[in-house]
Amino acid sequence: MLKPILLVEDNPHDLELTLIALAKSQLANEVVVVRDGADALDYLHRRGEFKDRAEGNPAVILLDLKLPKVDGLEVLREIRNTEGLKSIPVCMLTSSKEEQDVVRSYELGVNAYVVKPVDFAEFLRAIADLGVFWAVLNEPPPGSRRYVKPK
Repeated sequence: MLKPILLVEDNPHDLELTLIALAKSQLANEVVVVRDGADALDYLHRRGEFKDRAEGNPAVILLDLKLPKVDGLEVLREIRNTEGLKSIPVCMLTSSKEEQDVVRSYELGVNAYVVKPVDFAEFLRAIADLGVFWAVLNEPPPGSRRYVKPK
């Protein structure tokens, strides 16, 4: 079973466009959607409503920067400071071009920082390319597989 893609996005419009783009890329990976940073951390730590989810980490996390409850930088910080999570590829997917956001994201260990294109066609292409790269082309670290064992 392929590892899922974790999409952390609170904006309904951006969420819809991202899901359309990922579907158009014809990835077989399930896309798990959470709407805030607290739910993202609950998913990753298998607690709360996600306590019964299948074991294993997502293939990639597409993480918005500005989120309710716990912002994207805090989520990233916890991922990078938690054994068992720190090797998950994280792509910051945001509308912020602020230099301080870019610098802080890389200081905290983000793998990629992508500014959401305003143009619809560019947005679709960018998301599809991201999904294919991280879920298919990227070689995960040894000991981390693309697949999870089904329950």
